[in-house]
Amino acid sequence: MSKKVYIGCGAGFAGDRFDASIPIVKQLSKINAPKYLMFEVLAERTLALAQQLKTKNSEEGYSPFLDSYITPILSDCLENNIKIISNIGAANPMGAAKRIFEIAKKQKIRKPKIGVVIGDDLLAYMSDSEILESPTMEGLDFSNNKITAANVYLGAQPIADALEKGADIVVVGRSVDSALALGPLIYEYKWTENDLDLMASGTICGHLLECGAQVTGAYFADPGYKDVPDLANVGFPIAEVHEDGTFVITKPDGTGGLVNEATVTEQLLYETHDPSSYLVPDVTADMTGLILENDGINRILVKGAKGKNPPKQLKATICCDNGFMGEAEISYAGPNALARARLAGEIIDQRIQKLGIQGPMRIEIIGGGSVHYSLEETASYELPNNGDYRVRASAIYPHKEQAQQMIDEVTSLYCSGPSAGGGARSYVTPQSSTASILVDRSIVNPHIEVKLL
Repeated sequence: MSKKVYIGCGAGFAGDRFDASIPIVKQLSKINAPKYLMFEVLAERTLALAQQLKTKNSEEGYSPFLDSYITPILSDCLENNIKIISNIGAANPMGAAKRIFEIAKKQKIRKPKIGVVIGDDLLAYMSDSEILESPTMEGLDFSNNKITAANVYLGAQPIADALEKGADIVVVGRSVDSALALGPLIYEYKWTENDLDLMASGTICGHLLECGAQVTGAYFADPGYKDVPDLANVGFPIAEVHEDGTFVITKPDGTGGLVNEATVTEQLLYETHDPSSYLVPDVTADMTGLILENDGINRILVKGAKGKNPPKQLKATICCDNGFMGEAEISYAGPNALARARLAGEIIDQRIQKLGIQGPMRIEIIGGGSVHYSLEETASYELPNNGDYRVRASAIYPHKEQAQQMIDEVTSLYCSGPSAGGGARSYVTPQSSTASILVDRSIVNPHIEVKLL
């Protein structure tokens, strides 16, 4: 029987279900083969939030959900030789490793060997001016702002190097999501950078796994059109990967959800600008010739990936402080609720103008087209006047005091606005803005380091 590598994904974003990995670990524990559990918990937004945490406390900056993901499965993974791969390190991979050691000590289990990948932090070896001179892919103009963080997307080879050193757990910061799966495959099968079709297959496998249950029926479900059984207990994905790059996407036995050609196809197209040239640090993957075949119940075989040379430049995310957001809401219900909600919105707008607080503000009525339209745009809507509506005002200002002034005006509607407003909530939160740039990989490569702790 040919060798297979098993890779499960226990999280597809920061705050994904904390118990999703337990059925994966239970199933992988029964298998006598190389097996891995990945947690993908990082995005541009979550990395920016992690940078804010690190600024306040240098010991923090790793995923705030680390304990929730690692604690339930650490002992079983170490006992059953299930290696953990995760970008849970966020802005502080070394801090994440330290915290995992603390969890192991508290559980009175053996101390794991942790490989930490560093080198994604561009500020450690590039100046602000060098970063700002780099070509911009998308985002805001940062020329007049102080950069608070700049992280480049690393590829899969450092993860494979950490496994080669004997790591039980590999913690990275900013890497491309697919690397969490490709790294183990490079290590297990000794694929090289010249094995372009294999690198493409591993990348596509990682791409299907990295959003967790989106490939097993979650986010796919649309009642009456795309029905998914037992979504409350949806099973997160497991890939069974062969040395030739072909792989099966499935899920743990006894879990809810669904794996079929449609769920896999939807996830293939997710965040894919050009299916013929899916760019990651390791390869340019071509998905256009993929073949999906049923391989049993909740099992889809994927084959036919092609690879081209990887891009010469790597994507990096820049963060800078962007003031403070004020958000406030208040509800109106019952007879004539829509008219009262609209009046409340008009009062907020007039009060902010009177106070002279400068800055773009959005006022919307939730329940009256708020996802797509502002207060003014909903005026022509034919909506029931009797109902349940919630007024929301939001704005970003340079100073915290300005954001507080804005939300105070919403709160004042309790007694200084239309009748029967209630359920007011308000928040002031610091904001980080992000942009994406391109960095020559020759600058990055010398600074990538794998430390085994």
